[in-house]
Amino acid sequence: MGIVIKGTGMYVPDRILTNADLEKMVETSDEWITTRTGIKQRHIADKSVATSDLACEAAKRALDMAGVSPEELDLITVATVTPDKMFPNTAALVQRKLGAKACPCFDIEAACSGLLYSLEVGHSIMTAHKNYKKALVIGGEKLSSIVDWADRSTCVLFGDGAAALVLERDDSAPDFYVAGKLAADGNYGDILHLPAGGSAMPACHESVDGKLHFIKMGGQETFKLAVTNMSNACKEVLANAGIAPDQVSWVIPHQANHRIISAVAQRLTVPEDRVYVNIMRYGNTSSASIGICLDELNRAGKLKRGDYVLLTAFGGGLTWGAQLIRW
Repeated sequence: MGIVIKGTGMYVPDRILTNADLEKMVETSDEWITTRTGIKQRHIADKSVATSDLACEAAKRALDMAGVSPEELDLITVATVTPDKMFPNTAALVQRKLGAKACPCFDIEAACSGLLYSLEVGHSIMTAHKNYKKALVIGGEKLSSIVDWADRSTCVLFGDGAAALVLERDDSAPDFYVAGKLAADGNYGDILHLPAGGSAMPACHESVDGKLHFIKMGGQETFKLAVTNMSNACKEVLANAGIAPDQVSWVIPHQANHRIISAVAQRLTVPEDRVYVNIMRYGNTSSASIGICLDELNRAGKLKRGDYVLLTAFGGGLTWGAQLIRW
């Protein structure tokens, strides 16, 4: 008996920003972006759309697949670095928009590792509290709101979107969670961060003029740390579970950069046809990316009962992790 992933859902805005569009905005080219990142396009939300709106659309699709109504939910979490407001938390805003009942709602901020952190927390709460029957776990981002569109080193990377998973207690099924590893190292926090807007540097004329409310990233160092930490986390999780790489049906890495994904696959000795990649269509959607991949695989019928799926991510913090789940 255990907890299962009953439904998945994803949502991206209609507007598509292609590499050709970016060529008209900054000094870059489709060839430069594609060869270095694998990205061809990304989806961008309208100014009037907030992260909670993206999250709600993904949640509705996941709830519909699961056959669960919002009133049945016992827990809602949202992983995001782009909350609607500092407070109330985005999960509470999603609760209101969905028409869900009073239940625990909170956000988790672990950047691109956010969905892994949220799954770990959601599963742990449901395991500890048997009265929690159904949970909604969301990763949602409006990264276009914190991107400097004049910075060609970062503006080409990110897109907007959301993904949702419905967890449900099912005493007749094995638990979806097999093994996991989460970690962080704040000593590297400054290589991928947003400098201003918090209590350390509240918004002021200087922070706005200095463009300190936008994503700042050290690309080369980020690449090395991402490959090393994701690979090591995956190996540790597989070893703890007693599962060999060739027993894994799919590896779903955070969609940050195609070169990072390929390097991780090589270190795990997993053929690339078992590594799911959709970065070319969405760019880096941070906490939403793994959930978007899961939903696409699920709706395409490529996930079979009993399949082992290895999830891994890396993000600002620095945070990273891996989880082995059973479909």
